[in-house]
Amino acid sequence: MRESAAERHDRLLGLVRDRGSARVSDLAGLLGVSPVTVRRDVEELAGRGLLDRVHGSVSWPRERGGPAAAPAGGSGGVVLGMLAPSATYYFAEVVRGAHEAAARAGARLVLRISDYRPEEDQARTEGLLAAGAEGLLVAPGWRRPGDPAAYGDWIASLPVPTVLLERQPPAGSALDGIDRVCSDHRHGVLLAVRHLGELGHGAPLLMARDDSPTALAVRAGYAEALGVLGARAPRDVIDSVPAEVSPDRFEAAVQALREAVATGAATAALVHNDVDAIQVAQRLAELGVRVPRDLALVAYDDEVAALADTPLTAVAPPKREVGRQAAGLLVERLGQARGGEEQEPRRHLALLPQLRVRASCGAATV
Repeated sequence: MRESAAERHDRLLGLVRDRGSARVSDLAGLLGVSPVTVRRDVEELAGRGLLDRVHGSVSWPRERGGPAAAPAGGSGGVVLGMLAPSATYYFAEVVRGAHEAAARAGARLVLRISDYRPEEDQARTEGLLAAGAEGLLVAPGWRRPGDPAAYGDWIASLPVPTVLLERQPPAGSALDGIDRVCSDHRHGVLLAVRHLGELGHGAPLLMARDDSPTALAVRAGYAEALGVLGARAPRDVIDSVPAEVSPDRFEAAVQALREAVATGAATAALVHNDVDAIQVAQRLAELGVRVPRDLALVAYDDEVAALADTPLTAVAPPKREVGRQAAGLLVERLGQARGGEEQEPRRHLALLPQLRVRASCGAATV
């Protein structure tokens, strides 16, 4: 497989960190690429403050020091590394919150993106360490139920303080003993199901993806919410896929929902995520099913739900606050380590989503 620029940058940073400094011409040979490529990489990395560049050579930035460098007082100068599966849609707010908390603490946040490829998470994280990260915020790119077991154990052995965010590993796993901050999606689903019940609807149908930890948590939360409320699902969960990925499967999912409305099996639905919910509402309208007249609709994520033709009621996980709390906890752990303090007990912090009521469920908006 061809090496990506990010992977090459990680190797370059590792070489400079190990040596303290290196000539650009030597780096080209060590990396097996042309001098032109190395010069371009060095220019980019120096521009981001990851390297110092002088007269054909590069060196590890003095202000960050190496592993044995004396720490600055307090948290000033601390470098936090963050691994995220994406920097768009849902995770844009998580990253923003972490950056805000890091800035308030006088720390610098360095971000790496895995693009939901969990097999690359470890290499990306090693790149963060090579870039000087003294503590890590890790949101693995897991997609399937088996991914934590296949691609997760390495996180528990990282050599610096680490906080897992927006991920809940299996109970009893090696990752269950580290700090984590996440949204309580089960509570979010319960809010939606209970709200629709209070409006006079029976149990809503669930249309959801199965390709992310959030989607899997929403599915689990749906079954749990029905149990708590003593309700029964009107039919099996409708598997959803993005319309642009598989138009036929998306159409089949919409038709299944339309049929449930036409037969009276359901008068309400919860759809994960916002984009799917907007497209579902548009297609249902073309088929003669109107929201909220014929179907009360609640979306999950609240990224763009308010921008739909009929603004969608949505469950809003506290994404930015997850980032803030996780970065704050990490800075606290680093402060304890630097000060030689006794480490406090590990924390599993679950933040509660909110329900933002709009026109799509037929209730008065708030």
